[in-house]
Amino acid sequence: MIRRFRWLGDTYLALVFLFLYVPTSIVVFYSFNESSLVTIWSGFSFKWYAALTSDDELTSAAWASLQIALATAFSSVFVGTWAGFVISRYRRFRGSTLFTAMVNAPLVIPEVIQGISLLLLFVGLYETFGWPPRGMFTIWIGHTMLCVSYVAITVVARLGSMDKSLHEAAANLGATPMRVFTDITLPLISQALISGWLLSFTISIDDVVMTALLSGPDSTLLPLVVFSRVKLGLNPEVNALGTLFIAAVTVAVVVNNHFMLRRQRRREREMSLAYARESAALDHDPGS
Repeated sequence: MIRRFRWLGDTYLALVFLFLYVPTSIVVFYSFNESSLVTIWSGFSFKWYAALTSDDELTSAAWASLQIALATAFSSVFVGTWAGFVISRYRRFRGSTLFTAMVNAPLVIPEVIQGISLLLLFVGLYETFGWPPRGMFTIWIGHTMLCVSYVAITVVARLGSMDKSLHEAAANLGATPMRVFTDITLPLISQALISGWLLSFTISIDDVVMTALLSGPDSTLLPLVVFSRVKLGLNPEVNALGTLFIAAVTVAVVVNNHFMLRRQRRREREMSLAYARESAALDHDPGS
């Protein structure tokens, strides 16, 4: 009975991975197709990667999307970290329920509603003060608002599993709250911050709805270019560009996991050494 259920679980897991990664593999496979018809294989070639260098619209849109995604990732981690810290450490203050609800609101409000709300806000500000014009800045604000909630939830989950005695011990030794946060809290939640950064980067670079509503005539990002080209027919250059992004993200994830695992092994080794020293001291002095 257990073996049968285990076989069903393995089959289900394999189907999930196929559902997730087969479409990505198809994009990578057809990026090396020599034919201009993306669904017909005619031979192996790098011609579409070379064609990217002369496609100014696609490359400029990709560079603009990369800039926005990087800015969004850093700003979301900065704001989301403080929001998550406040929610986790200061649960009882006036307005805490409203504050938590406002931080989590972007998770449940449809993105199109958020985009329209920000669009009306920016239009009203521009008509009143002449600023800000719709463009890179307004897209950055919209993407940051969209991603802060994800970072805050990740930070809250990590802080909830931490040992509060570490903070209390540092405070008893005379450390200020800011010193406790920078020396104790930040190193312990670094993995959550990296995860939030990568998630924010991915959401920003892939967003269509918020980008379409908040973009201006001089701020066309990659999702809008790809969307407009898909309506006219699939372009093999899009497969090549998508493969480059997949490769970059894969390398970043692998490197991040490598350093995280190495850091975890080093921490476990240090804990084992500390335990061995403590055991040796107790064995040397039984009376203690």
